[in-house]
Amino acid sequence: MNYLEPDLFQYSDTRGTRSFREEIAKFLTDYARAAKALNPEHVTVMNGCCSVFATLSTVLCDPGDGYLIPAPYYGGINSKTWLYGGIQPVHVPLFSEVTDEESHPFQLTVEKLEDALQRAKKQGIRVRALILINPHNPLGDIYPAQLLKECLEFAHRYELHVIMDEIYMLSVYDDTTFTSVLSLDCLPDPERTHFMWGFSKDFGMSGIRVAVLYTRNHDIQKAVNQLAVFHSCPGPVQHVLSQFLRDRDWLDNVFFPTNKKRLKEAQNILVAGLADVGIPVLKSSGGLYVWADFRKFLRSQTFEAELELWQKLLDKKLLISPGKAFYCYEPGWFRLVFSDSVDKIYLSIQRLEQMLHSYTAEPVTNSTSSTADALCNPEKDCSSKPSNTPGEDVSQLENIIVY
Repeated sequence: MNYLEPDLFQYSDTRGTRSFREEIAKFLTDYARAAKALNPEHVTVMNGCCSVFATLSTVLCDPGDGYLIPAPYYGGINSKTWLYGGIQPVHVPLFSEVTDEESHPFQLTVEKLEDALQRAKKQGIRVRALILINPHNPLGDIYPAQLLKECLEFAHRYELHVIMDEIYMLSVYDDTTFTSVLSLDCLPDPERTHFMWGFSKDFGMSGIRVAVLYTRNHDIQKAVNQLAVFHSCPGPVQHVLSQFLRDRDWLDNVFFPTNKKRLKEAQNILVAGLADVGIPVLKSSGGLYVWADFRKFLRSQTFEAELELWQKLLDKKLLISPGKAFYCYEPGWFRLVFSDSVDKIYLSIQRLEQMLHSYTAEPVTNSTSSTADALCNPEKDCSSKPSNTPGEDVSQLENIIVY
């Protein structure tokens, strides 16, 4: 590690160095439990998953086209897909109320995908892709294998590309089974199924700026590579990460067990602390955060009240992301990250309790019927519009930083 070959300081393959792509293919074959060994020739390396979203969406879609995405979701995707190609999100709204056909809040179903697709068609939007985040951000939900297969079949029926964002693939705890799209034996449409992952979350290396696109579609990869020249990673960084991935003994016996143990302990502390102040959370087993229900602390069931509460939290030096930043359809939900030191988690709970104690909210009812008027209208609002377009309803979100 104290010596670097001279060629690492020269221009390299824009897809990533051959040796690094080989190590990534081996790593993902093992840790994603791939159905068969991954081919390094199908790997493209870029400087972060945001770059993968920007380049891949531009290649898959024409300006004005749309992509289905269950909402709430990581809001940063909007600006990246809009960056080069002007691609717009078509929301698949998920709600906290559990119906007879569902088993838990914010549950995704193929029927909801179908409804959103048909709404977009009526509005003249051509949908070209489906984006799925698994484990989900911000819900922390993990898609069961059966649901994953149903979503892939749905996309195949309508000839949609599927972009699988598995950035939190290895940040799964408890005994929950995570199913990577790479592990499925028979994909309904392998040429339209594209996988992405990065080092920022599972390895706590957000500053290293390295992500991976894996696609079997040669034409798509060739087109993406034309843009990858603007998003390449330095040779020395690729070399260091190659050494990192080779140390399987340390990864298997030290890093991953320790990381999962600490994540679970941190989640338990935060969830218990939130419960003590009367804040329930959505049950989750993946990611670095919890999705918490602050609705009873809103002065009214509106997004204006949500942002007012967010500002009060910020004034007390609590950086908690509001649901509006994730295009949630119900005001009052917040994402809280727990991947920090135990001392800081206890401090955040203390500050939260003090702030909420002094923040006297009007009594509200949290039933779905009482909040119906505060929800986004799927026919008119953000279910099929480019919510991130410049100048459109972003003024209140411009100070909200979400990762």
